[in-house]
Amino acid sequence: MRQRWFFLPTAAMVKSCVPSSVGATYPRELKNEKMLNELSIKNFAIIDEIHVSFGNGLNIISGETGAGKSIIIGAVSLLLGDRATTEIIRTQADTATVEAIFDISANKSLRDKITAMGFPDEEELIIRRIISHTGKNKAFINGQMATLANLASISELLINICGQHEHQVILNAENHINILDEFCGCLPARAVYAEIYNQYQQIKTRIGKLRDLQNSREEKIDLFKIQLKEIQDINPQPAEDTSLADEKKVLINFQKLSGWADHAFDLLYGEKDSTIVKLKEVQSQIKEIKKIDANFKLADTDIEDSLISLQEAALVLRDYGKNLFFDSERLAFINERLELLSRLKRKHGGSLETVLRRKQEIEEDLNKVSSVEEELEKLSREEEKIKDDLRQNALKLSQIRKEAAKKLQEAVDKEIHALNMPHSSFHVNFNKCAADKNVESFEQTGGDEIEFYLAANKGEESKPLNSIASGGELSRIILALKNVLSRTGSVASIVFDEVDNG
Repeated sequence: MRQRWFFLPTAAMVKSCVPSSVGATYPRELKNEKMLNELSIKNFAIIDEIHVSFGNGLNIISGETGAGKSIIIGAVSLLLGDRATTEIIRTQADTATVEAIFDISANKSLRDKITAMGFPDEEELIIRRIISHTGKNKAFINGQMATLANLASISELLINICGQHEHQVILNAENHINILDEFCGCLPARAVYAEIYNQYQQIKTRIGKLRDLQNSREEKIDLFKIQLKEIQDINPQPAEDTSLADEKKVLINFQKLSGWADHAFDLLYGEKDSTIVKLKEVQSQIKEIKKIDANFKLADTDIEDSLISLQEAALVLRDYGKNLFFDSERLAFINERLELLSRLKRKHGGSLETVLRRKQEIEEDLNKVSSVEEELEKLSREEEKIKDDLRQNALKLSQIRKEAAKKLQEAVDKEIHALNMPHSSFHVNFNKCAADKNVESFEQTGGDEIEFYLAANKGEESKPLNSIASGGELSRIILALKNVLSRTGSVASIVFDEVDNG
């Protein structure tokens, strides 16, 4: 089976030929301005080396299935920033190279973008990709090293590849509104509408939650009050459980602590040969040494300071031991209090910190429940205002679309008539308009429900595109739409892959 794919520079005013499904060609007017001038491929898959020069208007590459046409498109995709593997390198070759030359002399937006990215501003744009077995792949823009992100950034202004998947895209009626909006250039207005739509949805969500809260208000109020009363009755304080646990530990170890304190005091001060007594003897011996040896380095004050510190420590130990006593009532209170705190912690997150945080949350929730009517009234006023703004923007968007729909119908009709469908008629059908719908049923794209219809022959009733039986007719519709849409954008070239399929 012989198949074809097409390069169509979108700018054009030369006499060019467009193929029909039966092989006839029809002249049409295209701007006299090439975009993709040359394409070179070397050591790519089954391709040894090819060099293609493109002329003005429509260029057709035809060949049998398996001849390598799709491989060429794969090579072109590399220039658009697609990732590559070493599997594409021709057997026994070290590298694969793809290079293209574009005439961008009249494409100011593309030249400005390239300059802003730091690449030389030239009337010709040269892009080269080198894929190596070593993994050190390279990309160049006008001879300067570039990244795949650089290529991807400018690709949308260079080439649009239209393959077989476009059939599925165009058959899906949900995509038709996007196609129309792209044609009429109303995407900025749609973005404004979408922002208002999102705000409206957020308000609706908040109102829904408040109404749910209102419906279960009494039940929630009772639950919140019970939870809050329990916490307030126990009245926990920050870190209270830790403080009580420390105090409990002292009480249950009263005898040990008292014995240790008394014994330590005796060792320091209380016994006949205590540490302090012995230290005073040391102090006396040092004084005798210094009477004979004036060069002795140890100062009296060193021993005196130590003596004072030990005396103070002994007094602290004495007072500590005297103040220790066992209070059974206090221990019972601490045990009861710790049990209450533990119960709260088990219910509200495992720590006193979470208990106190939950108390604050409950108080806030009670305030919210109590003021739900006031909040609902406020949000309802906001909802009415934003619904009015949403409707006005939807109607504005709908009017732009209706005006653009007529122009799109005329432009596509002109294209398909030149594609050997002289009696066909393309229609943009508004199944529903914003003016006919409630705001509640609006979508992210507005209030319109749009679908493309086609009357393939004279006198026939127009039908949705997905009802068209002929693949050839559908392929030509895609070709026509792509060419019409290209005039509204700045893409340099369009590649049609097997658009005559069917």
